[in-house]
Amino acid sequence: MKKTFSWFRKVAFAEGVSFLVLLFIAMPLKYFADMPLAVTIVGGLHGALFISFVILAREVKSNYKKDWIWMAKALLASILPFGTFYMDRYWKKEEMAAS
Repeated sequence: MKKTFSWFRKVAFAEGVSFLVLLFIAMPLKYFADMPLAVTIVGGLHGALFISFVILAREVKSNYKKDWIWMAKALLASILPFGTFYMDRYWKKEEMAAS
């Protein structure tokens, strides 16, 4: 339980990076360089990271007694470019306060 928040933050970072790679590298390669395989590979990785993010966010919500607003903010951060990076400073403070 103690490491759940730490894992959540690590996966949030990886999910954020994969989202940016998908948006700014893989998508342009697909549409401007006719390389759809980039989206297939990065999209699959991003999808797995997104699912992991949601599962870990639910675990953090449950284990650390977070409310539904916290969960909504986490989900919003995951669908906005740079959202997980912005929220990480708050999540870091929450993690430090909880330990």
